Amino acid sequence: MTQTTPSSLTDSRDRLLSGLEVYRVGGAVRDARLGWPWHECDFVVVGATVEGMQARGFRPVGRDFPVFLHPQTQEEYALARTERKSGHGYVGFSVHASPDVTLEEDLIRRDLTINAMAEPLDSTPGQGEVIDPYGGLADLEARVLRHVSSAFSEDPLRVLRVARFLARYQGLGFTVAEETRQMMVAMVESGEVSHLVAERVWKETEKALGEASPEAYFQLLDELGALAVLMPPLTRDAEQLTAALARLDRLPRQLVDEAEMVCWRMARLVEHLSRDEIDALAQDLRLPSAVRDAAQQARLCRELNEASRREGGVSAADLKAWLDGVDAWRRGERQSVLVALLAVEDKGLARLGNAVWQAATAVSPQSLVEQGLKGAEIGRALSEQRQQAIEQALSEWQAMPEVHAPHCGCGHSH
Repeated sequence: MTQTTPSSLTDSRDRLLSGLEVYRVGGAVRDARLGWPWHECDFVVVGATVEGMQARGFRPVGRDFPVFLHPQTQEEYALARTERKSGHGYVGFSVHASPDVTLEEDLIRRDLTINAMAEPLDSTPGQGEVIDPYGGLADLEARVLRHVSSAFSEDPLRVLRVARFLARYQGLGFTVAEETRQMMVAMVESGEVSHLVAERVWKETEKALGEASPEAYFQLLDELGALAVLMPPLTRDAEQLTAALARLDRLPRQLVDEAEMVCWRMARLVEHLSRDEIDALAQDLRLPSAVRDAAQQARLCRELNEASRREGGVSAADLKAWLDGVDAWRRGERQSVLVALLAVEDKGLARLGNAVWQAATAVSPQSLVEQGLKGAEIGRALSEQRQQAIEQALSEWQAMPEVHAPHCGCGHSH
C-alpha cells in the first residue's frame, strides 16, 4: 500500500509501465467515490511475471506474494493472484500468482464488495470507468458492508477488518449485511478467530481506535461473540462495557495527536478493570508499554474519582495513593494529562489533584540531606513531609467556598 495522488503519475513511471495491464484497486477506488479522504493506492498488475517486472527495474519486496517497488516512485505493484486456505489463522494460505490470473480472479479474493472494485491506471480516482464484477458500487451507494464470496470465512482477520470499517463509516450510515454477520458468527463459533496472533489483533484494534466511531468496532465484535474470545475481561459485565464505550471520546484536552488519542481511548476503555486484569490484557494483546501505563493511570484516576464520591469525600490517604500509583515523584510530565483526565469527570477534583501534586512534589529530598538525614531516615522523612503537604493542601482546598458543589469530593452533603 503506497501513498500517492493522481498527480504523481509521472511520465517516467508511465514509460516503465508501458505495455503492462495495471489497475488501481482497493481503498482509493472506494473512498474517492464516497468523498472520503484517501492517501493510499493499491496497484495490481495482470498478465505479468516476476522476471518481467524485475527486468523493468522493479524491486521485489513481497515476502508472502509478489509485490514490487517502482524504482523511482517507490510505489508498490502486486501481481494478480489467487489464494487458497492451507491452515489456521490469517497466515494459513497458499498463493498462486501467474500471468493467467485475471483481474476478476484477483478481486474475488478480497474481503468486501466495496473493496473489490478497480479502475484503469490512467483514470482519476473516483471518476470514469469502474470495473465492478461483484456489486461493490451498489453496496457503496446502499451503505452496506458485504463479503465478496464464501472465501471470506477463510481469513479470521476479516472479522476485525469489517468491524474496523464499521467504526470508520458508521457515521455515513453503513451497516453490515445480515449474511455477512451470520458468516462472521460462524467463524467465531468455529474457533478460527482464536487463532489470530496478538499483534494482529492489536494492530486492527489500534486502527479502529483512531476511527470516527471506535465504539462500533467493539459493539460489533461483542455482538458476534468475538470480543469474548479476544478481550474476555471486557465482556464480563455488559453494563460496564456500555459505559466504557460511552467514554471513548471523553478524553483529556491536552492530547496533541492521533497516537495519543488512540492510547487514551484504549486506557479509558479498560480503566474499570482491576490492575491485574489490565496487566493480563496488556500481555495477551502485546500492548505497547505506553498504552499499558496509560491504562493503569486511568484506573488510578477512576479510583480517586470513586473515592471522592464516598460519604466523607476524598481523604489525604486517597490522594497519596493516587500520587504514588501514578509515580508523581519521578514522572512530573504526567501531571497535566492526568489532571485533565480528572477534569473530564470532575473539575473540582481536578483542581484538588493539581494542588496536592504541586504541594507534595515541592518537598525536596535535597533539603533533607542538607538537614543531615541519611539512608532510611531520608525516605521516612520524605514520606511524612509529603503526607503533611497533601493534608495541608486538602485542608486549604476544603475551606474554599467554591469547593462546595455536587461531586466536588469535599465530603459535604449538597
